[in-house]
Amino acid sequence: MRTAYLDCFSGVSGDMLLGALLDAGVPETYLREIFSGLLPDGYQLTVIRKTVQGLTATQVLINDLKHHPHPHRHLQDIHDLLHRSAVPAPVRDRSLAVFTRLAEAEAAVHGSTVEAVHFHEVGAVDAILDIVGTVAGCAYLNISQLDCSPLPMPHGWVHCSHGDIPLPSPAVCRLLEGVPVYGIDLDQELVTPTGAALVRELTRNFGPMPSMRLQHTGYGAGTLHRHDDRPNLLRLFIGEPQESAEAREVEVIETHIDDWNPELWPHVSERLLAAGALDVCLIPMHMKKGRPGFLLRVIGESALRPALTTVLFNETTTIGLRWHSEQRLTLPRLPIVVTTPWGDVAAKQITTPFGTVITPEYEACRAIADAHGIALRTVYAAVQQQTPACGTKA
Repeated sequence: MRTAYLDCFSGVSGDMLLGALLDAGVPETYLREIFSGLLPDGYQLTVIRKTVQGLTATQVLINDLKHHPHPHRHLQDIHDLLHRSAVPAPVRDRSLAVFTRLAEAEAAVHGSTVEAVHFHEVGAVDAILDIVGTVAGCAYLNISQLDCSPLPMPHGWVHCSHGDIPLPSPAVCRLLEGVPVYGIDLDQELVTPTGAALVRELTRNFGPMPSMRLQHTGYGAGTLHRHDDRPNLLRLFIGEPQESAEAREVEVIETHIDDWNPELWPHVSERLLAAGALDVCLIPMHMKKGRPGFLLRVIGESALRPALTTVLFNETTTIGLRWHSEQRLTLPRLPIVVTTPWGDVAAKQITTPFGTVITPEYEACRAIADAHGIALRTVYAAVQQQTPACGTKA
């Protein structure tokens, strides 16, 4: 199985997703086979290689040869079309889930019901094939985990069957609720409803690229020419997932306090660690007017910030906090158990650039020292003398 990451520096659309998947290794013959099982005829599929701002990418063009203008379809029409097709069941069901998301968003925007919603542009042949082709392409490449970057939100207007509507389109705004986005000074549509629905259904996380051993990079070209002359491309990274139990990006939360009893610190630190903090520390310092105080620092994942700040406000006298994001690099480590003359002791096996080392766990060593009436440093020395082969995974 593979992991993949969508780098949406110029937004995302259905045709860009499809082009990126083809560029990353999905054969055109496979795509045509999937499409023929869905719509045997009535459209023209063109796959071309083009260069955009010096970058070679794949562009997919689909023309409806039967309908002009294209018919408006209901969700039930899409359901019937997919269930009559020869498309593999997993691809069919996931594709239908994408259309259901679209129907729910459109119904919410227009004050209608899912059953009554008309698919306009999204009901066209090209949008249907973009959605089914993208789902099928992910399945072909064995992508088990798909992550996505934050998405750009331009301004301006776009013309659709309802007339001119503001960008980002209302359906896109609805689909991207809860997703990290950022504003961009451009009056063109970068995230289409089809693209938004696909990433919401297929993506696990939105944020930085996950840890992977990179195998392929694909570029999908859109039809839009950006007014700022930046490349209208979608970049897809595909690789072998690398296990990483630790966050590569963390948040550092800090506060200065000078009216607080430091005897409470052991309790506060335990509460912070129980709330998910990766590390905590309390640093003595001199504050304004020469008063002694403390710098309290907490390191944790950004998703845990609300829980960590709640502990700080409840358990200390701080009336304000600040935080910022930092990158970190950690060495791989594994909890193990090593054998000593006094019994088994928990330790960590750490992989460094120069080899593997074993580090004792303080609490486990202290328990051994107390139980046997020996010096703590003696237990430490016994653990550190073990070789990695002597330990077993905890």
